[in-house]
Amino acid sequence: PTIYKETTKKLWAAVASQKLKKLETFEKTSIPCRAMDFLDANEIPIVIAVFAVAIVAFLLFSKKPKGCIDPDNFREFKLVKRTQLSHNVAKFRFALPKPTSVLGLPIGQHISCRHSRGRFKYRPGDVRAFGMIAGGSGITPMFQVARAILEDESDKTKLDLIYANVTVDDILLKEELDTLATKYAGRFKVYYVLNQPPEGWTGGVGFVTKEMIAEHFPAPAFDIKILRCGPPPMNKAMAAHLEALGYGPELLFQF
Repeated sequence: PTIYKETTKKLWAAVASQKLKKLETFEKTSIPCRAMDFLDANEIPIVIAVFAVAIVAFLLFSKKPKGCIDPDNFREFKLVKRTQLSHNVAKFRFALPKPTSVLGLPIGQHISCRHSRGRFKYRPGDVRAFGMIAGGSGITPMFQVARAILEDESDKTKLDLIYANVTVDDILLKEELDTLATKYAGRFKVYYVLNQPPEGWTGGVGFVTKEMIAEHFPAPAFDIKILRCGPPPMNKAMAAHLEALGYGPELLFQF
C-alpha cells in the first residue's frame, strides 16, 4: 500500500545516514552482535513504529473486498433465479462464489459477455439534474443510476427519464420505474414513448423527438447532464436532437 511505503521511507530516512558508518564498523570486527546492538536506545521506538504501521496497513488492505469480475477472463457463476420481465426479455440472477463476495462493478457500468463497459462516474452533488434517454434494454444502466441516486437521502439530484419501446409489453422494469416515480414524485419523472401504442395510450407516440426532449428535460446548463443508452440508430438520432437543442458535448454521456 502506498501509505505504508511512504511512511516507512520517512521513518527509515531519519536514521539511515547515521547507521551507515556504524554498520561499516561492525563489518570490520569479528565480535558477535545482535540486531538490537545496531540501534541506539532512542531509535528503537522508531523501528517499532515502522512495523506497527506495516501491520495496520496490512490488516486494513487485506480486509478490503476484491471484486469477482475479471475484465480479461471468463468466470462461471451459478444461475439461481430466472424472472420473465416481458415476452422477449428475462432477468437472470447469479450467485457469487461466497456469501461475503462482492461483484465489484461500479454504478453506471454493466457486463457485456466478458468485461465491464462504460466510464460513467458519479458523486452526489456533481450535477443539479439528469436527463435520461433510454431505448429497450438500454434502461438497465439508467435504472441502476436512478435507484442509486434516489435511495441516497443526502442526494437531491432530480431525474427526468424518456423511455422508448415498440409496444407496452416491451417496457422493462415498468413496475419498478413507476414505483420510484410515485415514491420520489418531486425528483423522478418517467415519460414512456411507444411506436405501437395501445388504445387509450396517454404517453408519447412514435420516435423520441426534439420537442419531447425540450418539454421533459432541463434546459442546457453547466450543472446538468444528459445520459443516453439505446440501439445505435437511436443513439445517433438522439445525439443530433440534443446538439440541435444546444446541449454541448460536455453535457452528454452515452453508455
